[in-house]
Amino acid sequence: MSRNVLLVEDEGNIARFLQLELEYEGYRVMVAPTGRKALELWETDQWDMLILDVMLPDLSGMEICRRIRGQSQVPIIILTARDAVPDRVSGLDAGADDYLTKPFAIEELLARMRAIERRQSQWSQPLTKLTLDPLVVLLEERTVTVAGKELKLTTREFDLLAYLMQNKNHVLTREMILDKVWGYSYTGDTNVVDVYIRYLRVKLEQMGCQNIIETVRGVGYVIREH
Repeated sequence: MSRNVLLVEDEGNIARFLQLELEYEGYRVMVAPTGRKALELWETDQWDMLILDVMLPDLSGMEICRRIRGQSQVPIIILTARDAVPDRVSGLDAGADDYLTKPFAIEELLARMRAIERRQSQWSQPLTKLTLDPLVVLLEERTVTVAGKELKLTTREFDLLAYLMQNKNHVLTREMILDKVWGYSYTGDTNVVDVYIRYLRVKLEQMGCQNIIETVRGVGYVIREH
């Protein structure tokens, strides 16, 4: 279970409230009031999860998310007052695993954190190897190879591909994918699934895997055994 949390929030009252609530739930929490402080703390410890505000006095949360995602697959939850679909997509595109709009109930944040932890636990089970020659997905190691060459994926892209591979020959609706891969009952636009499917297809095609993910018009997506 994720227990070492870096909380990046510049509003003191909010930061203190979240820190107390998370510590009550058993998390060890360190607070960074600025983006630069967050990056400094990032280098000083091993973090299991980041909770990251977007609006910060120096570097934006999106920029911090992109920088950290370039080094690590640590789960990142973004907090922001902006709830428009383009804003949510921007946060997810930056590498966030989840996106929570202010104001929010602490119970919802905790539920999102538990959902991420469950997904991590699911992927870490031993003896989990998914194959569709020449594609190989190792859930325990969270790695993907194509003909022996590693395919670099973000956390979300990996979870999406793994879910499709675990359900080969079964058509998955966008709602099913959102609920399983994003880990909560998503009430916004399901286009985010299409965006990430497109990302996956591009990366797979660059490695020589053509037409792995099939679109079922009006329904969703499927990976089929051929």
